[in-house]
Amino acid sequence: MIVVTGGAGFIGSNLVRGLNRRGITDILVVDDLVDGDKFLNMVDLQIADYMHKDEFRALVCAGDLPRPDAVMHQGACSDTTERNGHYMMDNNYRVTLELFEYCQAREVPFLYASSAAVYGAGPRYVEAPEFESPLNVYGYSKLLFDQVLRLRMDHLTAPVVGLRYFNVYGPAEQHKGRMASVAFHNMNQYVREGHVRLFGGWDGYPDGGQQRDFVFIDDVVKVNLFFLDHPEISGIYNCGTGRAQPFNDVAQTAVNALRIDRGEAALPLEDQVAQGLLRYIPFPEDLKGRYQSHTEADLSQLRAAGYTAPFADVQTGVSAYAATLIEGGKLR
Repeated sequence: MIVVTGGAGFIGSNLVRGLNRRGITDILVVDDLVDGDKFLNMVDLQIADYMHKDEFRALVCAGDLPRPDAVMHQGACSDTTERNGHYMMDNNYRVTLELFEYCQAREVPFLYASSAAVYGAGPRYVEAPEFESPLNVYGYSKLLFDQVLRLRMDHLTAPVVGLRYFNVYGPAEQHKGRMASVAFHNMNQYVREGHVRLFGGWDGYPDGGQQRDFVFIDDVVKVNLFFLDHPEISGIYNCGTGRAQPFNDVAQTAVNALRIDRGEAALPLEDQVAQGLLRYIPFPEDLKGRYQSHTEADLSQLRAAGYTAPFADVQTGVSAYAATLIEGGKLR
């Protein structure tokens, strides 16, 4: 059995789907369906069982959970604006630590979700303490367990891999609301309002020019499965494309994908702006000083670990994402 926590969520449900494609169905999904609409991410999945996160945590802490073959821990509060530090540290840090201790005691491979938020404003995104300075308690909750793993690295009884996700986008994120990806919001905004809004220039960047490392969910799944296949590897690794692209690229690609679906011509960025299809709003005051204007994963350690597959750029990934949403009738 493989445990996938957060398995009804965005990355978790896509991991389960990736396991299903390999013929693996003996999967325990752990999540919190108080937000019942997340069930939509599970209807086409093949799993053995579902368990609420509190019940699962109680079994782990009591040592009563039957030994799984691996734990893929994706469950967490991913709201980077959450200010309740007690909740964030318990939900993100403490639960991860409990699962780690459980897996180490039973020699179970443990893969967990870390985050690029540990780096704060950068400018370098390398898996080393001197580059880590989170801007919020979410980032710190992820960093603290990374630090625990470093302390324990030389004494592990089973493999442990932390993946620092950059800006992940793709199908099955609709339940995330405002925390869904820029691509998701761009496409839905264009359908509803006929235009897309981006932040104007700030921090030395032009309108829509702030840059992020946007990584397609299919690539995130591939990286996870690579480490699941290589239990001889432990460590903390960036999971991004190694390529920073401006928000303008995401918006332009999203608009053009929807225009092409309607039989309209794709447009260059300047024409989208001139026609009011892409508009800029003043950069919010409350985000100044708490915003990552540029992220770009350093993939040196991931490549050194043996992961050689290419990563989709924004134009490829967002176009594929749009096609999935259009085909599913979710943008019409």
